[in-house]
Amino acid sequence: MTKVARRKFLKGMGVAGLGAASASVAAPAIAQSMPEIKWRQTTSWPKSLDTLYGGADLIGKRVAAMTDNKFQIQTFAGGEIVPGLQVVDAVQNGTVECGHTALYYYFGKDDTFVFGSALPFGMNSRMQNAWMVQGGGLDLLNEFLKGYNCYGLPGGNTSAQMGGWFRKPITKMDDLKGLKFRLGGFAGKIMQRVGVVPQQIAGGDIYPALEKGTIDGAEWVGPHDDEKLGFYKVAKFYHYPGWWEPSSCLMFVANIDKWNSLPPLYKEALTSACYEVNSWVSTKYDASNAAALKRLVGQGTVLQPFSQEVMDGCYKAAQELYAELNEKNPAFKKVYDSYKAFQDDSYLWHQIADYTMDAYMIRYRNMKT
Repeated sequence: MTKVARRKFLKGMGVAGLGAASASVAAPAIAQSMPEIKWRQTTSWPKSLDTLYGGADLIGKRVAAMTDNKFQIQTFAGGEIVPGLQVVDAVQNGTVECGHTALYYYFGKDDTFVFGSALPFGMNSRMQNAWMVQGGGLDLLNEFLKGYNCYGLPGGNTSAQMGGWFRKPITKMDDLKGLKFRLGGFAGKIMQRVGVVPQQIAGGDIYPALEKGTIDGAEWVGPHDDEKLGFYKVAKFYHYPGWWEPSSCLMFVANIDKWNSLPPLYKEALTSACYEVNSWVSTKYDASNAAALKRLVGQGTVLQPFSQEVMDGCYKAAQELYAELNEKNPAFKKVYDSYKAFQDDSYLWHQIADYTMDAYMIRYRNMKT
């Protein structure tokens, strides 16, 4: 939303807290002229995940607040309307008006969906947000999503994720062979190349599969969510980093016909709410993960980085896959070319400023402790 559009939007909506008496007077008259619209939002998340499900629910709450409750979006957990991995299908066919999900779950339809969530060995969250908002990434994604009758807006980012929970430590490439490992979406194609048997399981179903031994390991997001899901109770070794999700965007998707039929003010309210939640999710994870990590270690969790051998082997497999997809999938290549160019330029800048500063402060902290 441009600054001019935002000023017009706030003025027209009469948002509280602006300190203008005229706004509070105008709001009821404007509200009376606006239609009452009710949408249902299905998600891929169980309600126990207060950041993922909470972010989706907050979108609806913010939209209601900005439209004097004229535009209401009711949020449902995964499985309440459709299974957690069928959100895009439900939005596409009009079963619901909108949804909140991770687009890489739908790579089986087209590998290009991955760019709406996380490309393995891809950008961090700041880079990804910059690419989407300032680098044309979101326009490219919505051009692609039109083919699935959807319109998307970023609705959260987990930032870099952890590498998952294992009963035995992963120290070399041979440890991956035959491993039944739950991980989300597209990264399974890379894991298959190094011998892993990937399992795509919705969040609420991971713990029982790990507990029963149906799978040998599992990843979800990071310490805050992983502690809530209880993985530390059935697996001891917690690896990092989650190279398949150096950041992971959550996407709000609306049925494109429903989106196009919204009054302009409602579109602005929904867009504003999604961008607010996009920041809210990241900050909530950043504020919660450190404390959760301390608790997990205190309960016996063994933190262990993936070895250089494992990282290099998986990176090589990823680059081979991207080369093949660029050769055979024009839609993938179109978005990949934009994404990769932006990533390369971003590292040029980040390594000069943030990474140098962060590396110094981390070394200083470690010397003190």
